[in-house]
Amino acid sequence: MSDQHSFETLAIHAGNTADPLTGAVVPPIYQVSTYKQDGVGGLRGGYEYSRSANPTRTALEENLAALEGGRRGLAFASGLAAEDCLLRTLLTPGDHVVIPNDAYGGTFRLFAKVASRWGVEFSVADTSDVAAVRAAIQPRTKAIWVETPSNPLLGITDIAAIAGVARSAGARLVVDNTFASPYLQQPLALGADVVVHSTTKYMGGHSDVVGGALIVNDPELSEELAYHQNAMGAVAGPFDAWLVLRGIKTLAVRMDRHSENATKVADLLTRHPKVTHVLYPGLPEHQGHEIAAKQMKAFGGMVSFRVAGGEEAAVEVCNRAKLFTLGESLGGVESLLEHPGRMTHASAAGSPLEVPADLVRLSVGIENGDDLLADLTQALG
Repeated sequence: MSDQHSFETLAIHAGNTADPLTGAVVPPIYQVSTYKQDGVGGLRGGYEYSRSANPTRTALEENLAALEGGRRGLAFASGLAAEDCLLRTLLTPGDHVVIPNDAYGGTFRLFAKVASRWGVEFSVADTSDVAAVRAAIQPRTKAIWVETPSNPLLGITDIAAIAGVARSAGARLVVDNTFASPYLQQPLALGADVVVHSTTKYMGGHSDVVGGALIVNDPELSEELAYHQNAMGAVAGPFDAWLVLRGIKTLAVRMDRHSENATKVADLLTRHPKVTHVLYPGLPEHQGHEIAAKQMKAFGGMVSFRVAGGEEAAVEVCNRAKLFTLGESLGGVESLLEHPGRMTHASAAGSPLEVPADLVRLSVGIENGDDLLADLTQALG
């Protein structure tokens, strides 16, 4: 599949070769652990054991690479499994990483509670501030970690600018592109070295699968990551890979609708008397709006807001919602809402990444926009 094709075409066709046996237009689910060899070492298509490679996973990995404009994609059992593999590939004890002051709680937990015990050090910086990132660099800094838009405060980082900082420091730039998806933003083209995804979210899109991915351009790094992927073993199973591949086929049309609905929701919230602050990069008053407009096709489906009345008022909004389902995760066709301080970001409590107690995070789905606005209006009271 030529990389000259449009994103929408690549999403449907890249990696999706018709089955050579039957002509099936959807790649089969190769629910198999091992493969018959034609004599010792005589592998068919390079397949010997499904931890090392599986045809369904290969189809997904080829698709992921095409969508992000990368040389290689690797699919994992979860987003955190992908992150863990990346950290253990890039880093050794004593190395240092700059992480954002607004990041997914699970990512922070991985650095603070797991990697730190292995001797990896980290500093927290506001990645929307290029000078702050530069100041956080240390002699053993090997990576700069970025989420843009960030989770849950929807901060925006100038990827190209931070890529320049990373190059000057001899460090890798890692961009978690989960909130944007490759349809809205392609970090490798802006200078990133590694793109991370929780494919559980927008890539899968239907709240029915857990997965993760890494996409890279550097051939040497891709081989190192593939080695660790096999050695550590937290790979995407064939059915999970198939579900993500299926979800990706509609990614473009879903992201258009997510963004459209989120814009309507953000507009409603900015005018509501019980909302003190709306966090959405599509709003002209958002601090990162101009950068987001430059590096994103649209502004995505995630909206956060702060509620007048503090933490208990925010919790009550979550409890009163009906169409917005109270639950963790994001990126599915159905709308979700949560209280980050007590849910997804509880692990960041007491740290520099602690989120405001009055914050509510929305994953705006693809339902009828007017229905979503009505539910938020009644939830706010």
